[in-house]
Amino acid sequence: MTADPDAPVVMPAGFRWGVSTSAYQIEGAVAADGRGTSTWDTFCAEPGRVLNGDTGAIACDHYHRYADDVALMRDLGVDTYRFSFAWPRIQPDGTGPGNAAGLDFYDRLIDTLLGAGIQPAPTLYHWDTPQPLEDAGGWLSRDTTDRFAEYAAIVGARFADRVPLWITINEPMVLTLMGYSLGAHAPGKQLLFDALPVAHHQLLAHGRAVQALRAAGAQQIGIASNHAPTWPASDSAEDKEAAGLYDNLINWMFADPILLGSYPTGLEAAMPGPVADDLAVISTPLDFFGINHYAPVSVGVATGNPDTAATDGVLLPPGLPFEPRTITGYPTTDFGWPVVPDAFGEILRIFKDRYGDRLPPIYITENGCAINDGPVDGVVDDQRRIAYLDGYLRSLRSAIDDGIDVRGYFQWSLLDNFEWAAGYSQRFGLVHVDFETQVRTPKASYHWLRDVIAQTPSQSR
Repeated sequence: MTADPDAPVVMPAGFRWGVSTSAYQIEGAVAADGRGTSTWDTFCAEPGRVLNGDTGAIACDHYHRYADDVALMRDLGVDTYRFSFAWPRIQPDGTGPGNAAGLDFYDRLIDTLLGAGIQPAPTLYHWDTPQPLEDAGGWLSRDTTDRFAEYAAIVGARFADRVPLWITINEPMVLTLMGYSLGAHAPGKQLLFDALPVAHHQLLAHGRAVQALRAAGAQQIGIASNHAPTWPASDSAEDKEAAGLYDNLINWMFADPILLGSYPTGLEAAMPGPVADDLAVISTPLDFFGINHYAPVSVGVATGNPDTAATDGVLLPPGLPFEPRTITGYPTTDFGWPVVPDAFGEILRIFKDRYGDRLPPIYITENGCAINDGPVDGVVDDQRRIAYLDGYLRSLRSAIDDGIDVRGYFQWSLLDNFEWAAGYSQRFGLVHVDFETQVRTPKASYHWLRDVIAQTPSQSR
């Protein structure tokens, strides 16, 4: 039977619906409760780093308004909230015992979620490294993996009795590429391929955190890793080779070690430390694998054309063996990303083909789009976001129907927020935030998604 393209998409019974956020992007209150300085505080304070000089000092003021935001989630109908702990709020210096006042904030948030019938799904690390750890070497230093394991043990001991779903690290590729290789995100280093130890140390920290959380009694543990198909720019052998190299660096360097216990060919020799021993830790079995997905990437051999050699608007340095190319023929988000719903199902099928029985159940831990529509007479009619979500959810449902075990979908994001180096210029939220008044206005997409969620059979949810 052919599906009716006009009928609402319906997910299987028991499918988990959620929304995602991260601490630095929404919490604000950067000086509250003994919270320490993070690398993003430092980065934002450096002139020219963030568009318009924006910072996360206030952001969405979620720290003070979390109860209102939980009410928005409850009314949306989600059963899961993926947020992140702010490492500097829990360990201001990145070492030592947990900060009681910071831990108390997350106690309040978690208890409020549970009281609303929403399961918390915290991420331990979403890029906000305590500045003293960065000063000591950051993710270039193996010692940071020790500190991260200690941090994981603190939060596990405090919250494992109430948290059913845990995520260790968010998008280790982005921190490696944008933070340490290209310098477009905190901590702003431009190390190019010398940033590879950052990838290895994050993966090792992930494995050690899995072990620490399990020791604390945590049950369901995974990672949130961003992945997308890499399309060769042409059928030429040169473009296919360039795309394959890029694919290994951006996708498989961050998934193979976890799911196969090995690096793609040629990369293991570039990694520091006792790599074989580390891989045994990195590949500690997971309960799920979280995939963040937004858009495919077209890659070809380097041409030296600075107009094409960019990623997320950041120009790549000359001399690399590959370059991204603009994908044409599709609508784009206001961030300039192509809208290609079929690529969502494509990356899920690639994962299934690549990993087979080694692939645990999947959660979509992020998916969404920047659509910058604002209120008109009190209404945010973001029809392009609705079209985006409809297309991507249909692609997801098709992959599920093909036998890919996807257990849930967490939309990015609940709220318009601080969008890293783009500041407040890009709006990913289902809820519009007036950053001057902090007034929240649910958008048309919020109401649309609420209706979609309500269609899901309630059995086992």
